[in-house]
Amino acid sequence: MKVTGTTGPSAPAGGKAARSASGFSLGQTSATPGAAAPAASAAASTVADVSALMALQGVEGPLEKRRRAVKRGAGLLDRLDEMKLALLSGEADDATLDRLARTLREERPDDGNPELNALLDQIDLRASVELAKAELRRGGV
Repeated sequence: MKVTGTTGPSAPAGGKAARSASGFSLGQTSATPGAAAPAASAAASTVADVSALMALQGVEGPLEKRRRAVKRGAGLLDRLDEMKLALLSGEADDATLDRLARTLREERPDDGNPELNALLDQIDLRASVELAKAELRRGGV
């Protein structure tokens, strides 16, 4: 069975009408005035279904917020490690600082867990301090 567009499946390519065990059959559809109304309602219901799915995707649960917050914190720690390695090797560059600043500017979701929020606050503070120290090293004010 081939699905085409938003109007639903097309008739089987074999030319025979589809039959089920109950005796119900789908004949070949012809262009009748009554066939346009179900197609229009099917298209409208498809749009409503897609809208409902998109609305559900926009709703973030507490586990998703926690996952995003932890991922952001881990990203900041990774950028801080990159910066540490660059400083130790004497190859500190602006790209490393830009990545750290960009990660720090990302929105941090609040999942309502005070322990996690306190830990993420400490990570944010450390990243801010390192960025300020780098500005002083570059001669900025």
